[in-house]
Amino acid sequence: MIRVQREIFDVGTEMTALTEGRTDIGAVVSFTGLVRDFNDGAAVAGFSLEHYPGMTERELAKIEAEATARWDLQASLIIHRYGDMALGEPIVLVITASPHRQDAFDAASFLMDWLKTKAPFWKMEKGEDGETSWVNERQTDIDAAKRWTADD
Repeated sequence: MIRVQREIFDVGTEMTALTEGRTDIGAVVSFTGLVRDFNDGAAVAGFSLEHYPGMTERELAKIEAEATARWDLQASLIIHRYGDMALGEPIVLVITASPHRQDAFDAASFLMDWLKTKAPFWKMEKGEDGETSWVNERQTDIDAAKRWTADD
């Protein structure tokens, strides 16, 4: 399941909804990304994410389908927010559920690596001085995603 939304989500509520009544699930892994107050050594006061509705959901669905094809998942959830966000607010939630923990861990790592490098979101940070700037993709995220290519 995929949701792209402006509203804040509750991790516990989302996990319960995904797993409630499911006795075929033996492991659940979740990752929540939060707005932090720094980036590359500079102070951050908040940020905004933009996306192309429709295209973003299609790309996230492709990423989720690839994870489901690679690992034995009973369920998965990707929630990604857009719009203005304050410090400490959640940005992204990935939950993977499988019969065994390793598939859940690997799928969650894959999803986050691909979300950081393939998902069509554009991030603008706001500095403490009120200045805004677009955030470029990090080489460390690109390198992390390379472990999931066909050569692995």
